[in-house]
Amino acid sequence: MKETLYYNGDIITMEKENYAEAVLVKDGIIEKVGKRDEVFTYKNENTEIIDLQGKTLMPAFIDSHSHITSLANTLGIVALHDTKNFKDIVNKLRAFKEDKALKKGEWIIGFGYDHNFLEEKEHPTKEVLDMVSEDNPVMIAHASGHMGVMNSAALKEVGITSSTANPEGGLIGRIAGTDEPNGYLEENAFIQKTGKVLKPSLEKMCGLMEEAQNIYFQYGITTAQDGLVRENEAAILKAVSEKKLLKIDVVGYVDLKNSKAIMEDSRKYLKNYVNRFKIGGYKIFLDGSPQGRTAWMSKPYEDAEDGYRGYPIYKDEEVEGFVETAINENIQLLTHCNGDAAADQLISSFKKTLNKTQSKENIRPVMIHAQTLRYDQLDEMKKLHMIPSYFVAHTYYWGDIHIKNLGKERAFKISPLRKSIEKGVIYTLHQDAPVVSPDMLHTVWCAVNRITKNGVEIGPDERVEPLEALKGVTINAAYQYFEEDTKGSIKEGKLADLIILDRNPLKVNPMEIKDIKVMETIKEGNTVYSKKQ
Repeated sequence: MKETLYYNGDIITMEKENYAEAVLVKDGIIEKVGKRDEVFTYKNENTEIIDLQGKTLMPAFIDSHSHITSLANTLGIVALHDTKNFKDIVNKLRAFKEDKALKKGEWIIGFGYDHNFLEEKEHPTKEVLDMVSEDNPVMIAHASGHMGVMNSAALKEVGITSSTANPEGGLIGRIAGTDEPNGYLEENAFIQKTGKVLKPSLEKMCGLMEEAQNIYFQYGITTAQDGLVRENEAAILKAVSEKKLLKIDVVGYVDLKNSKAIMEDSRKYLKNYVNRFKIGGYKIFLDGSPQGRTAWMSKPYEDAEDGYRGYPIYKDEEVEGFVETAINENIQLLTHCNGDAAADQLISSFKKTLNKTQSKENIRPVMIHAQTLRYDQLDEMKKLHMIPSYFVAHTYYWGDIHIKNLGKERAFKISPLRKSIEKGVIYTLHQDAPVVSPDMLHTVWCAVNRITKNGVEIGPDERVEPLEALKGVTINAAYQYFEEDTKGSIKEGKLADLIILDRNPLKVNPMEIKDIKVMETIKEGNTVYSKKQ
């Protein structure tokens, strides 16, 4: 039996009484919360007493949307996040080839470039990547994960030629005036073909998953997500579960369009943790990304030719079919919607399907990203008990791009947290790792300050208080997972999923929130991360 008592610091509970003086944890469960003298009466000679020395104890963070297996996969490939031009990309990929002494035919894969921040202000082509190697297939994925580029050898390897048609909901880039592929692949054209790219062995992926969970722990996260589980991800997640390698809780969402059979083969995991992995529901995509100008908008992008508004992935009746499946099976549905037209499609599909099925079940559907939600759509979402999970760090990373692509009026309303609170809509916040690091405190900083990379205050009217931002990564996120009875706050009877911070995010200057350090992460009473002093 293990007992630990914490005191002498700011203890944020995220409950109605938001501060406590002491907390007692017994066998991974929060036993007692309250005044110091009262809690101390419950200790015994075996209780470990932790003096917080003025630091802050609060509930651990809960990741409401990311891709842990994808993050693990990126640990074994070339990071391109800091590249400034095509030359940087080529040099990094060449260095990887030489360092790994790759043989002819072995894949070279990079992740994280963003054309918006390259000097060329455009995507590379196959000719650029052919400079890395003509004998090795080369593929690089955009930071959004929605597009990428292949060299000539890679295009040949996956069977894309001048006669290959664009898939529904996708685009194959062409050399001007011809049908010849130029290497650029967008949405389904990219996503479908990446499945053909060689994956690390299952044994290697298990090791990378252990590394990935430690990254989440470093940022104070004790529950993570795999937001698109296909056959490969399912095999990895089941393997780490069976091998008992997970210390973090992982909730997976099965690709409803392409991998529904996984749900039938994995019933024991459905809504039930087995060695820290469970399947939470289904996942679908309705559009792309606003920074890539593939999000489906109700009004055209700025300076768009022929009124271009992005595009949908599915027809309305297909989306209604997905929604009906989820409702009939009483299984939660997570839906990727960045553009407001995609949001309209999802909301309309739920309204029609609920009217048709007369279902009274609340599956707590989640709209992932919800970047350009209109205020009128929030009213409809509340009626449907639909949760927007905002990628609010867009305000920082791509805020300047959104102003350019969407114009000031729309850009200033992205991730409308303040309006969500005013309308009583439950919201969560996420980072979509590996798109950006799962840095929860940076996300809280973004929600509170809303400042772009170029220093623009983007939508100050949508700023929220630090406590409201913290709810989006603790108690609200627990609610999204139907785990509000066991996680998300410091309350007697809940799991002792806790973090110790060097400063209190509710008391520091709001601009300093992103600089707060996670000193320790505790999962069910056991320390899983401790910052070196």
